[in-house]
Amino acid sequence: MKYYLIAGEASGDVHASHLMAAIRQQDAAAQFRCYGGDMMQAQDAELVQHYRDLAYMGFITVLMHLRTIIRGMKRCQQDILRWQPDVLILVDYPGFNLRIARFVKRHSTIPVVYYIAPKLWAWKESRIKGIKRDVDLLLSILPFEVPFYEEKHGYHIHYVGNPTVDEVAKTPSNSPVKGENNGRPIIALLPGSRRQEVRDNLPRMLEAAAPYAGDYQLVLAAAPGLEDEFYEQCIKRFKVQGSRFKVQWVRDQTFQLLQHSTAALVTSGTATLETALLRVPQVVCYYMKAGRLASLARRLFIKVPYISLVNLIAGEEVVPELVAEQMNVGSVRRHLASILPGGSAREAQLEGYERMAAILGEPGAPERAAKIILDYLQSQTSPSSKREAEKQTEPLYNN
Repeated sequence: MKYYLIAGEASGDVHASHLMAAIRQQDAAAQFRCYGGDMMQAQDAELVQHYRDLAYMGFITVLMHLRTIIRGMKRCQQDILRWQPDVLILVDYPGFNLRIARFVKRHSTIPVVYYIAPKLWAWKESRIKGIKRDVDLLLSILPFEVPFYEEKHGYHIHYVGNPTVDEVAKTPSNSPVKGENNGRPIIALLPGSRRQEVRDNLPRMLEAAAPYAGDYQLVLAAAPGLEDEFYEQCIKRFKVQGSRFKVQWVRDQTFQLLQHSTAALVTSGTATLETALLRVPQVVCYYMKAGRLASLARRLFIKVPYISLVNLIAGEEVVPELVAEQMNVGSVRRHLASILPGGSAREAQLEGYERMAAILGEPGAPERAAKIILDYLQSQTSPSSKREAEKQTEPLYNN
């Protein structure tokens, strides 16, 4: 069968590539075409456009690149209709993907599968109307999404487990980190995967961690879509403030870096969950311009008490979250001190990680998702039967 996949950022590229590998295990003749990244392309997919060409965030930044985004969307729409896949698989990235789903439903009978359900429980809950209308099969990687979609909105969803559990489980233990030196312990810096995130967070992380540079190595995990020159510019901005210690960075070694780290400063996202599953105490840091206004907007529009996946899954504050104006050098430095060896919060955080991991369940998410997708496609006898068949399908995995 022919599978068309769309992922719009680094984490989606990873998750989509593992789903593709699982699909190929069950469908040896699978053909893949995608909007995505290097990891999806490595699964013998024909890459139509790289996600870095469309990965803009923030109202002003999106507005400045609106023509590019619209051109990319139109190109994607026409490419799907031209290739006529047996299924369209959307991976996260709801602002783009839900528009693609609407277009495909209006202009074709191609089934639409959504892997990594949109986080409507956080904001833009009104998007549920579009999902009910345009998405045939919805797969979740977060257990608390099942009651949100099914009980609150009456829309069937499959919890397949969390692919990050698989990715961490497959990481060889004690793998060396290139560039590690002096035998000093490591404080890992994970400032995000988008340019604006890194530009806003990295200099502040470095300043907060600067007092520990004598005893610890500060090692940055570089995002796949961002070039070395960009990181050099961000670090140069920090060094202008007067600090002169060496900052290292590694590529494609985030898990290995975390395995060797004593603590981490992490920008909210999938990285917070990866850090927790690798049992590294962390401080979640997410700087926003106009911080007080951003905090007010968060209270008004964001409907969940936490922003990190760790806390959301656990249902409690396991890791500290410093967001908007709370993400300042003094606060980050104090919390970092509390999670280093001997710190007041270190052991409690590690215990919280164990509770969170138990909720997520065992590895096997991509394989479960692939089986559900293939079973669904095989069950469809005509376009008109898709909706009814999905209503009658029982989830194959629930945690």
